[in-house]
Amino acid sequence: MNFLEILQGQLSDDVLGHISNEIGAEKEQTASAANSIFTTLVGGLAGHTSNESGISSLTSMLDADHDGSVLDDLMGMVTGVVQGGGDQQQAMPNALNGASILNTILGDRQEAAAQHISQSSGLSIGQIMKLMPILAPIVMGVIGRARNQGGIGVSDIASILMGTTQNAQQGGMGDLIGSVLGGVFGGGQPQQQQQQPAQQQPQTGTDMIGNILGNIFGGK
Repeated sequence: MNFLEILQGQLSDDVLGHISNEIGAEKEQTASAANSIFTTLVGGLAGHTSNESGISSLTSMLDADHDGSVLDDLMGMVTGVVQGGGDQQQAMPNALNGASILNTILGDRQEAAAQHISQSSGLSIGQIMKLMPILAPIVMGVIGRARNQGGIGVSDIASILMGTTQNAQQGGMGDLIGSVLGGVFGGGQPQQQQQQPAQQQPQTGTDMIGNILGNIFGGK
């Protein structure tokens, strides 16, 4: 199952509608921008996990804050509140702070990403900058759920991110990834993919992980 399709599948019509109202955009434009943002964040994470230090960093992030439970109430996440016992509402925990996730994944490349996505989606840079921290916890939530419910190791997740990024480059997202993440993926090919093209994830492993992801997220 395509990892970007899994991410896009988390945005129900209601959630997408609320997000669109939040940033002042049409749903179609928001969906288009979300696709580009998801691609950018996956590419950033692929670069971030291109070495053992980055894999360790992602492991720490997942252990601390991201077990996938955010996906159980995405409307609560995007509105800023979750339902407690009875009718009680409480603020979403700071651990899900999208700005913090963006700082880790993109660092000082956030504005460059927003500018590029703005040009392709028709939304303003300001709207994109509002949208990015809303979507960032969804990326981490999907990864966390794949790890916790599917038993997929962080190294395998890193391979999925690399493969997804490579496919996105070949599928028309090369300009976005190259412009925003060119310093990470120098020659247009992910570094980890260059170093271990076959050994990193054999085709049988890809099929197995794809089946696991399909079982977890297939109903979305």
